[in-house]
Amino acid sequence: MDSTPSRPLHSLDPYVDRYAARTAGMTASEIRALFAVASRPEVVSLAGGMPNISGLPLDVVGRAIGDLVAHHGPEAMQYGSGQGVPALREQITEVMRLEGIEAHPDDVVVTVGSQQAVDLVTRVFCDPGDVVICEAPSYVGALGVFKAYQCDVVHAEMDADGLVPEALRQAIAATRAAGKRIKFVYTIPNFHNPAGVTLSVARRAEILDICRSEDILVLEDNPYGLLGFDGEPLRALRADEPDKVVYLGSFSKTFAPGFRVGWALAPHTVREKLVLAQESATLCPPQFSQMAVSAYLASHDWQGQIKQFREMYRERRDAMVDALHDLMPAACRWNVPDGGFYVWLTLPPGVDAKAMLPRAVTARVAYVPGTAFFSDGFGSSAMRLSYCYPTPERIREGVRRLAGVIEAEMELRATFDAYAPARELGPRGYDGPSSDLS
Repeated sequence: MDSTPSRPLHSLDPYVDRYAARTAGMTASEIRALFAVASRPEVVSLAGGMPNISGLPLDVVGRAIGDLVAHHGPEAMQYGSGQGVPALREQITEVMRLEGIEAHPDDVVVTVGSQQAVDLVTRVFCDPGDVVICEAPSYVGALGVFKAYQCDVVHAEMDADGLVPEALRQAIAATRAAGKRIKFVYTIPNFHNPAGVTLSVARRAEILDICRSEDILVLEDNPYGLLGFDGEPLRALRADEPDKVVYLGSFSKTFAPGFRVGWALAPHTVREKLVLAQESATLCPPQFSQMAVSAYLASHDWQGQIKQFREMYRERRDAMVDALHDLMPAACRWNVPDGGFYVWLTLPPGVDAKAMLPRAVTARVAYVPGTAFFSDGFGSSAMRLSYCYPTPERIREGVRRLAGVIEAEMELRATFDAYAPARELGPRGYDGPSSDLS
């Protein structure tokens, strides 16, 4: 037998043939790849979903942290429980009560942002080859987790009212006909990332009925639920189905992302597994961050602060929608979100968002191509535009630059069509939800 060690598959990475198989799914997202460019001051970034914390009262936060260090410093800077600080878990139940959830603090597991909660749930439930059903499009961070754990993602169509129940039924039937196991349905029901749509009240009950009858767990990811622009927060799926829904929340959008504090609310037996997974991953979530968030909630009108955030994001949403209406080519379509951070824009036929991105960056504007939000390569005809961080003036300027790039692409395409034989350009990708054209 030849005992000669195998040669590395890539000269720049001599360890590539030693990695675990699951690392094949660990690739940089298209959003991360944009960071270096989008952070340049001359570029208007409509790409990242970075919360705008300019309205956060830093004096209040500073006093709360100062008092925390002065009076509870040794505890705050020590190891803590793998489940999270009890006082914060109690406060989290008060936050969730705004969305109709009645829960016990013992069933809350604090995590390092809701991103870690997605990771822990997937680690607990999924073996390689298991299926997770996701909306089409879906959150790029969750898709990255599912890929890293070697899950198969099956997309189910969305429209202006969110996840389509019949599409979910078809996805379930097709997956089971193929002999595969469905572990859960992953959904962002409120102000979806990236699509910007919200699951209608009528569909919420139907989606729950489908998953209940098919005995499928629901993973409800709800970081934007309190950031609606009109009316009271919508009732969470978890509020109506405590035994079949794992609910994920976060303080990154309603307070500040730098603390990296999120949570999972799970049925009791699932909670125990999540705590064990948390302990094996981090031993415990950061005690200082948890106690700082708890001190902020206890000392400040956090609901009033969320109201201020909502008004700020509404102003930016309006600025983007107005600019799209005034400046975009007529062939473009987009939705008008009722909350959250994002608009989903569908391009004219033949214009490829991913191929166009380098030219957009040259024009000093950035966005995220729709392909980032699909596991199957679709979405090339769409893009996600974020309005949460730039000022209204910068948003309008970014849309103006982007419209110019799209118009140039359309002219190039028209010239190509005039002089080249008609040919198949490959799949256009998913057009996204039906839009309220503005």
